[in-house]
Amino acid sequence: MSKHRLGVVAALVLAAGLSACATPTPYQPNVHGGMSSGGFSEVRLEPNRFRVTFTGNSLTSRETVEGYLLYRAAELTVQNGYDWFTVVERDTDKKSRTYVEQDPFYRPWYGGYGFWRPYWRYYGPSYGWRSWDPFWGDPFWADRVDVRTVDRFEATAEILMSHGAKPQDDPKAFDARAVMDNLRPRIRYPEPKN
Repeated sequence: MSKHRLGVVAALVLAAGLSACATPTPYQPNVHGGMSSGGFSEVRLEPNRFRVTFTGNSLTSRETVEGYLLYRAAELTVQNGYDWFTVVERDTDKKSRTYVEQDPFYRPWYGGYGFWRPYWRYYGPSYGWRSWDPFWGDPFWADRVDVRTVDRFEATAEILMSHGAKPQDDPKAFDARAVMDNLRPRIRYPEPKN
């Protein structure tokens, strides 16, 4: 195989791997080491009480995470032979991580001189004398950096399941089958493996 063809194959494999990572968390069990990170999990607290969690990756919106949590609660209710559930307690946690990385393509004119960099002082009427030293960084002239914040959402709910007709006067009560019917068109499952 020629070097050119080998390079094309390597690029396609890399692109396929990156595209697999570049999708929101599908509706799936949260299994460590799965194809994509995140998913649902639950813990039985009592015979008719569960704590349900859905964790999304950095591309999964808060709305999707909360919708998948509600869908899993309804699905779990039906799977256990109940008709409706009440959300006893609910929480959505937002985890943010900020990454600051130097722009790899930025090379100032003095970049070839090791640790030597210029140092300036400048005067402003409202703040007096200030200095700039690019070695220590300064927002006025600092090296170009890429700053990005990545948000991830995790929703948790404790649910209590019941039989019969859902009480009409309880805003925290949900008919499990109605929830599943209404949310099913918005649920995205993992892509089948080839």
